[in-house]
Amino acid sequence: MRIHWFSRTSKIVALCSAANFINSADRVIMPIAIIPMTDQFNWSLHAQGWILSAFACGYFTSQLLGSFWASKLGAKNVLICSVLLWSIATFVTPLLAESVVQLVSCRIILGFAEGLGLPTIFHLFAHSIPVEERGRAFSYLIASGSVGQTVASVLCPHLTWQACFYWFGSLGFVWVILWYSFYPGAGLGYGPDDTIPHHIPKVIRNIRWTDFVLNKALWAIYAAHFAMNWSSYIIMQWLPTYLSRMLGANAKSISLTAVPYIVNSAFGVASGHVADNLLLRSGWSVLNVRRLMTSIGLVGPGLFLAIFCVVNELPLAVTLVSISMGLLACNSAGHLSNHVDVAPNHSGTTFAISNTIATIPGILCGPITAALVMASDGKWIGVFLGATFVNLIGALVYFTNSVATQVL
Repeated sequence: MRIHWFSRTSKIVALCSAANFINSADRVIMPIAIIPMTDQFNWSLHAQGWILSAFACGYFTSQLLGSFWASKLGAKNVLICSVLLWSIATFVTPLLAESVVQLVSCRIILGFAEGLGLPTIFHLFAHSIPVEERGRAFSYLIASGSVGQTVASVLCPHLTWQACFYWFGSLGFVWVILWYSFYPGAGLGYGPDDTIPHHIPKVIRNIRWTDFVLNKALWAIYAAHFAMNWSSYIIMQWLPTYLSRMLGANAKSISLTAVPYIVNSAFGVASGHVADNLLLRSGWSVLNVRRLMTSIGLVGPGLFLAIFCVVNELPLAVTLVSISMGLLACNSAGHLSNHVDVAPNHSGTTFAISNTIATIPGILCGPITAALVMASDGKWIGVFLGATFVNLIGALVYFTNSVATQVL
């Protein structure tokens, strides 16, 4: 079945993908804008760390809330409020920048609002997209996030830092107008035309919350996700600053921070095909494929980051960090896919828990990075070697404790 441009399904997919584009773009504005902002406001490295980590503080609190509110209040209601709130937070950022406290508070609100986005969209897709169209719908959704990060990374270094927030904040307001154009009046909740129970998983047995936090196989996934995000957040939050302060990158060169996101997207698609071929044509077991892809996705980036921290040439540094980000995408065919293997009827909940735990690196790596750099007289080697260590531990925990059979 094809998705027609003006069908109800295509409008939902297009609007949700556009929302994820804006969501992902908004995340990378501050890591780029903080360079000229620091020059203007003379922030210390510690202040920069807290500003960068504030987003994750808000994001951490809303993962499970997004899934809960979407089922209770209606996914469309939650999504439009989420987009509106994060767009306001983005737009007013320049107005609050003179006060670090106000800016951090604004970033926390931004993170909270954006944290509601993906769980709500997942819920909306589950109830509004036919089974035979969901694969394409999710591929468009995920791809739009990478495109948003790429576009922001390319454009923001060539705009004033204030304009970055104003332009991308305004995109959210345009999205709200488009939403009302397609779904006017009361068409924000679940009506008869919006709820399509195409697939309802069978509940095997009653599940308690302790089952989600005391299972060794699930903690293997949680540990791998935590390790993956530690490297991801360091690259997302600090790469523009590192390239500018340590390798002398100018505004044009900072646009190169888009390259890792492009490579990440390409590797993610390729790793999925490789994993499927290993299962279908080479006779590998599901567990061995999950362990292989997770090992590549954690050990590989760890090793390349260890090399990256001693490189002094900008092109080589960008190449190494791009390879690291690309290999990180292999985790999508590894531990991220393992949720469905071990908890097919509760994978949404296990992913929400895992993603919440994996947001902790976003909170910690800002102040910890600042502390490590200050303690080593401006050297960053401890930051990247620390990421390598976390990745190796995560890979070891996953490899020795993971399973591919149903546990919940």
